Amino acid sequence: MKPVLAITRRLPDAVEKRARESYDLRMQDGDEPLSRDQILDLCKDADAALVSVGDPIDAAFFDALPKQVGIVATFSVGTDHIDLGAAKAKGVIIGNTPGVLTDATADIAWLLILGAARRASEGEAEVRNATWSSWRPTHLMGTQVTGKKLGIIGMGRIGQAVAKRARGFDMDVHYFNRRQLPKDQEFGATYHSSIDELLPHCQFLSLHCPSTPETRGMVNTDFIAKLPNGAIIVNTARGDVVNDGDLIAALKSGKLTAAGLDVFAGEPNIEPAYRDLPNTFLLPHLGSATVETRNAMGFRALDNIDAFTQDKDVPFCV
Repeated sequence: MKPVLAITRRLPDAVEKRARESYDLRMQDGDEPLSRDQILDLCKDADAALVSVGDPIDAAFFDALPKQVGIVATFSVGTDHIDLGAAKAKGVIIGNTPGVLTDATADIAWLLILGAARRASEGEAEVRNATWSSWRPTHLMGTQVTGKKLGIIGMGRIGQAVAKRARGFDMDVHYFNRRQLPKDQEFGATYHSSIDELLPHCQFLSLHCPSTPETRGMVNTDFIAKLPNGAIIVNTARGDVVNDGDLIAALKSGKLTAAGLDVFAGEPNIEPAYRDLPNTFLLPHLGSATVETRNAMGFRALDNIDAFTQDKDVPFCV
């Protein structure tokens, strides 16, 4: 008999096909976010679970999880939605999917940089709404990207990929990281030992830090005040590293020229004021949303589950 695998959300076709070949699946008919009780119901006779960002995999979940479920693999790199301490206490392995979404997320960061700088949302709206009257010399003038200073907070795989792409725009790149990287991983960027030291150099700022007690709400009024006037912030990291009220106030006041955001606190229920600001370029958490990347994430999650069910070491776990 095949092991039983509970899957909380619909996955790319290729991933579901592979899963069906090896497992007896328990899945919902639709593709809506499930409650804790609904996920636990899927898991009642499962040997493993494959969950996604936003699923409530908290202490109460692990308290009620059937004992035979020995691994929870998440379709993500981040584990903010999982109570890792509760998992460890219950002896449940947590698998994740590092190393496969670097390029896709870096590409989205650059889409946000260019979209925010060049007022892409406003321009597209004029074309779609038939309000574009004519070409004119002062129409929708944005901010040039080439040759400017780019700051990066968090120089992991994605931050490095963003820095590498910045070389094609002749940008002067600066970064903060918990430690300075070897020269061959800096791509010509200048290291700063503190965020406060970095911020004055950031005409553009790209966020790539995890959500931790230290970083939550980090982008606030005091933080923004240290940026050059007219700076542009983009975020593909975690929504809760931004204080929404303070960012919105800076966008309204003109302290910031624009913001490009792919992640939000409380998503999809984002702060409504963002929608009314013309100087925001907003995406619905598309960082890893390519066929190639989502397939790779699913396959990596299945690799973790395969290893567990075959009594092998789980290759990607936290």
